[in-house]
Amino acid sequence: MPESEAMSDLICVGAIAGSYGVRGEVRLKSFCAIPEEIETYSPLSNEDGSQSYSLTLTRAIKGGFAGYLGGVETKEQADAIKGLQLFAPRDRLPNLPSDEYYYADLVGLEVYDTGGVLLGTVKSVQNHGAGDLLELQGATIKGTALLPFTMAAVPTVDLEQGRIIADPPEGLF
Repeated sequence: MPESEAMSDLICVGAIAGSYGVRGEVRLKSFCAIPEEIETYSPLSNEDGSQSYSLTLTRAIKGGFAGYLGGVETKEQADAIKGLQLFAPRDRLPNLPSDEYYYADLVGLEVYDTGGVLLGTVKSVQNHGAGDLLELQGATIKGTALLPFTMAAVPTVDLEQGRIIADPPEGLF
């Protein structure tokens, strides 16, 4: 299986935010729609799938959960993996409704305007608290552009054709 194909079979479901206490617990951010369900997708892996981690949540804390990650037994080990993204195989995750998407499925899609003009390619999906944004890059874009990922600005996502049809706000491009 080509590496890019293998990568899309792993979906980022959370990240380690650091240590919690002194007994090897980690602070965990869950990116799941129902945050506590991250535990049911265990064992989780790192981005390339080379390391596997069991996960046991112990309690909800501000901004996430505290829990134990397999192989992490000290505060120092927990601190050392701060920022580690945790991935689950796509086949262990629920199927999404037709109007929801995993971020991993959107990255790399070409974005066209409603007139069929190529605007760019999705570089990443970001959320700074006020809704999802598609970060686009392309020949006509200086650096990158952020497109609101709303029904108004992005009426069509066609995963089979590998394209997005956008109706961007006036003046964005």
